[in-house]
Amino acid sequence: MRLIVSIPTTNRPNIVVPTVLDIARQKRFPDLVIVVVARADDIDAHKIADLPFPVCIVQSERGSCIQRNTALSMLHEEDVLLYLDDDFLMAPDYLANLEHLFKSRTDVVMATGTVLADGIHGPGISHLRGLEMVSRTAPTTTPEITDVYNCYGCNMALRAAPALLDKILFDTRLKLYAWLEDVDFSRQLAAHGRIVRSSNLLGVHLGTKVGRSSGLRVGYSQIANPLYLHRKGTMAFYRALNIMCRNLASNFVRSFNSEPEIDRLGRLKGNLHAFGDLARGRINPENVARFE
Repeated sequence: MRLIVSIPTTNRPNIVVPTVLDIARQKRFPDLVIVVVARADDIDAHKIADLPFPVCIVQSERGSCIQRNTALSMLHEEDVLLYLDDDFLMAPDYLANLEHLFKSRTDVVMATGTVLADGIHGPGISHLRGLEMVSRTAPTTTPEITDVYNCYGCNMALRAAPALLDKILFDTRLKLYAWLEDVDFSRQLAAHGRIVRSSNLLGVHLGTKVGRSSGLRVGYSQIANPLYLHRKGTMAFYRALNIMCRNLASNFVRSFNSEPEIDRLGRLKGNLHAFGDLARGRINPENVARFE
């Protein structure tokens, strides 16, 4: 079994390089790291040239789902692939524990870790602060394994065999800001085994705001993507409705006193554009491409 790490990244070279370098702190090195970029200047290859594990930089069309599929296409059936966001830092024993999980629990097809802190819900967490948090974690000998509905996209691992044999891919209709692609992919793999969260796969999601999608695009996706996944059959209607209502209410209320790091008014406008398209019968996740 090869343990492979893949990091899709776009327009965040100063974010992804420290993340790749930090993998050298792992007690168990990956057999390969695949960094999937949209442009050659998305990463400085010279800065990651002397690591104690192989790193492969691959270029593909821009888009989280397309870039994730590029990594999938490079796998063998016996592999385990861990997807990391370009701003996710692992505790030093993360990969060792991940390997043990997939070797000891053959019924598990996907696994996600326990996020100690998630900067996506605020102004973000500095790289130094994130390192401090993951460095002081205590090792656990008896992890708690919990079945979950879906993995969290910032750190999710999968067995390659069922994905390759059943031709399960990330849905490229979820363009650019591929919100909920982790739910869609998880629910497709759920037919092949358990999806779990482990208490000893620890990490910090920095939630760095540099290079993220516009408020309009995020807001449109907050409505269009749940509806699309419901029609596709990978999300129950009550879940889609709950997500849409929660985001619409949050964007409306907070647009009057928005957080500095979040374009709430832009998201609200995106929500309204999506409802307008829904009323006209032309709502699709690809429509985000028309917004700047």
